[in-house]
Amino acid sequence: MGVLGVTVLTSVSKDDIRASGFKDEFSSDMKSLVVKRAMTAKDAGCTGIVCSGLEVKLIKEKLGKDFIAVTPGIRPLWEAHGQDDQKRVTTPAKAIKSGSDYIVIGRPIRDAKDPIEAAKRVAKEIEAIDLYG
Repeated sequence: MGVLGVTVLTSVSKDDIRASGFKDEFSSDMKSLVVKRAMTAKDAGCTGIVCSGLEVKLIKEKLGKDFIAVTPGIRPLWEAHGQDDQKRVTTPAKAIKSGSDYIVIGRPIRDAKDPIEAAKRVAKEIEAIDLYG
């Protein structure tokens, strides 16, 4: 696969960016920071990036479909959102429809009473995606 760059962690919010001293252009529109970091990663020779599913579509539009997008912070429809430290989450279906090449699903499966059943539920959710609708 090659080397991946990390844009902005999915646990980071606009407030975190602002508190870290970033320019207003980046704290008011985190997508601009993600794109800037993705472009820097591509210029440095990375084959792709790790980014929120909320930014994947824009990354693919700006950097091309061949630029790999790995998306953490995935929360299935059946899981309660806002229960952990993740700020910028999306469902498996939305991430894939937006162009994510790989999705990372940790806690919803790891913390489930029945991890195997949880993985099957995620797979069913993904299978139900209408990629053309």
